[in-house]
Amino acid sequence: MPLNRYRQSVAAVSLAALMLASCGGGGNGGGGSGPIGTAPTPTPTPTANCSLSARQSFAKAVIDEWYLFPGDVASSVNPASYANVQAYIDALVAPARALGKDRYFTYITSIAEENAYYASGSSAGFGVRLSYDAGTQQVVIAEAYENAPAFAAGVDRGTRILAIGTSSSNLRTIANIVAAEGTAGITAALGPSDPGVARVLRISDASGTRDVTVTKANYSLDPVSDRYGAKIISDGGRNYGYLNLRTFITSANAQLRTAFADFRAQGVTDVIIDFRYNGGGLVSTAELMGDLLGRNRTSSEIFSQTVFRSSKSAENDRHFFTVQPESIAPTRIAFIGTGSTASASELVINGMLPWLGTNMTLVGANTYGKPVGQIALDKAECDDRMRVVAFATANGAGQGDYYDGLAPKIANNCAAADDMSFPLGDPREASVSTAIDFLAGRGCAAQIAGAEAGAASARSATPVSQPEMLVPEKPSVAQRELPGLF
Repeated sequence: MPLNRYRQSVAAVSLAALMLASCGGGGNGGGGSGPIGTAPTPTPTPTANCSLSARQSFAKAVIDEWYLFPGDVASSVNPASYANVQAYIDALVAPARALGKDRYFTYITSIAEENAYYASGSSAGFGVRLSYDAGTQQVVIAEAYENAPAFAAGVDRGTRILAIGTSSSNLRTIANIVAAEGTAGITAALGPSDPGVARVLRISDASGTRDVTVTKANYSLDPVSDRYGAKIISDGGRNYGYLNLRTFITSANAQLRTAFADFRAQGVTDVIIDFRYNGGGLVSTAELMGDLLGRNRTSSEIFSQTVFRSSKSAENDRHFFTVQPESIAPTRIAFIGTGSTASASELVINGMLPWLGTNMTLVGANTYGKPVGQIALDKAECDDRMRVVAFATANGAGQGDYYDGLAPKIANNCAAADDMSFPLGDPREASVSTAIDFLAGRGCAAQIAGAEAGAASARSATPVSQPEMLVPEKPSVAQRELPGLF
């Protein structure tokens, strides 16, 4: 989740012809390993070529100068022992990873691919989010994007994929794939994320079991769904605002303003914000969301802050609430989260905690736990963008140490299932229903498992079933931000 103090998406700099992009968030292995970006003042270095050793030297120079945990970098790593840049990076930051500070948040990626994603959500694939239930060995569609190939083929939330093949004659069941190759076999069977790649899927939904052919294509991800992304839910004579934000990218800004303008016009003060699959994104969009929730805040009150290592303390920054024409003054907020809720989405939740206290809750499951952010430094001639953990994030009360997720920080959190038998935003869906109960003052039956007792000590903490999002071993930019995307 990027915090761009200069309010520009890409700032030109010179570290081997580098650029500094303001982007972030993301998920890997369940959520949250993607970037949070900011725009610090760079230190120029000479231009280098694109040999492996030159690219490794570039990565090492970025870590040496900017890494948030300089005391947790391995000191005797031989770059010649590693066949690619990422393996070398992983070896360098292994001590921090062992301490849970950097769960593969520092990595090398493509400049062009990142820029396309953060500008408009540009991606290629089927346009679905896939979850896997190890107990039943089922792949279930958690979400389908409206302008993507799978949705056009009749695949939507709750659809089960029973088998995958390149034709009807070579379909392999999910159980057989997993038995032979593990869950990595599922991602392999789905094929590369290239336009034109086609797969035959045997699916099952309310309409029965059938085979469909879906061909991957380029599409732009709509951050706020036209179907269920922003709506008013009426229950018991009261109106509640519901907002489902898929990802924090530039194209979300206008949609957020439109949604909050409608909430404001209809007098909404109790809000459900559904971040259950939101792996993060731009800090600038997260800040806007805080502002839209801050009509009753003042310009002297802090929404979020970033803190760099001591040698880079000049880059530290604070974002004060800035009331927008569309801002509302929430009385209560119910955030919906899962293990795929990370980075910029966690920043928003944490940012509102000092101002709402027990008038806000986390519904669903514990979040991923990513209170750190990356800067982006580019080696442009090689299309290399280095994402390096460079700063910690905190709210206005200075609270930011949530590596174990946000549930322990929110005393009255509420456990709830992600019920894929109902559409997102449907008041009958388990997490939405639980959120409405909280907003209506009815409370909830169970605390999120693993959360500290706090004010909810009298409630049970029985684990509630949550989907595990499928994530490839080497996720694309979009897959880092949107765990389970294919």
